[in-house]
Amino acid sequence: MNQRPFRAVAATGCVLLLAALAPVCTGTANASSMAGRVTAPLAGAVRIPWLDSPVVVAHRGASQVAPENTLAAVDAAERQGFRWVENDVQQTRDGKLVVMHDATLARTTDVERLFPRRSPWRVRDFTAAEIARLDAGSWFGKRFARERVPTLQEFLRRMEDHDLRLLLEIKNPQLYPGIEARIVRELAGAGWLDRGHVRRRLVVQSFSANSVRTVHGLVPQVKTGFLGNPPVNTLPSYTRYVDQINPQLSKVNAQYVAAVHRLRGVHGHRMEVFAWDVPLRNYPRIASAYGLDGVIV
Repeated sequence: MNQRPFRAVAATGCVLLLAALAPVCTGTANASSMAGRVTAPLAGAVRIPWLDSPVVVAHRGASQVAPENTLAAVDAAERQGFRWVENDVQQTRDGKLVVMHDATLARTTDVERLFPRRSPWRVRDFTAAEIARLDAGSWFGKRFARERVPTLQEFLRRMEDHDLRLLLEIKNPQLYPGIEARIVRELAGAGWLDRGHVRRRLVVQSFSANSVRTVHGLVPQVKTGFLGNPPVNTLPSYTRYVDQINPQLSKVNAQYVAAVHRLRGVHGHRMEVFAWDVPLRNYPRIASAYGLDGVIV
């Protein structure tokens, strides 16, 4: 998302982290292996022109042409010209962070075949090592059979390789007490809380207002968004800890977007609206009609 610059509350992510997180602030991201990338042209790929407005975000990576939330989807997003990628972060049984949308592993992996007796195959019931064994690409197509469920660390490294920007969703935070602090540690250790990333390359969002509020408390300098469409009369309460209201397109109209725009977010700038479930090929017309700042396609 090509966000309008805002004045950071602090110059670096390390300054405002809680003392418990401070030791990881000196970490840097290592260069990642490029093995396993998809290099062949993608059928039906759409090259996204880069515009200042609206910002165009690849939903779960370029999930129309590669398996969602995989490194292949990140690679495909970069090839198609996206500058921003959205992902979903959850937690394993042993406290590791992985990139996965559903609360269960069944839809996008072969977990039922490898672990037939572990129904309902919830992410939180498996260790990171067990999840690393899963095939997260074959469901989408044979060419993606070697894709795995990436850890957040792996995902951040690949994003860094491509100089991409991240809209990170904390998924199901009620299932993972303390996940916000773990995500902050991971971001800090990968170098994503320095001034450059915080000002231009990172937004953290969630359907949970409490989760977003927690993130803002841990790292006030990070831009945040609330997923949903709160009633207009409650919008002012969100300005204390978010910069964006990010609804499903079908749940709002131009008047709602205008109501959000009349407010200033936690960093003092006009509140933004990034809508999701926006059709890729119609996004310029839709964004103009609604007055959207960004679209998640």
